[in-house]
Amino acid sequence: MSSARKIKLKLAAPKPRNPLVAAAARRKAGSHRKSQAAVRRADKVALKKLAREG
Repeated sequence: MSSARKIKLKLAAPKPRNPLVAAAARRKAGSHRKSQAAVRRADKVALKKLAREG
């Protein structure tokens, strides 16, 4: 009987990712200002309020 040699393969473990960066990306971290849609809606609400009062 022939004996088979076992081959061990060593793989380098991937560098762990920074969990804080992933969380920030999911939250869309960035400048602290309202989105274009929020600004547009605020203008629309203000216009309707002005029309009701005046």
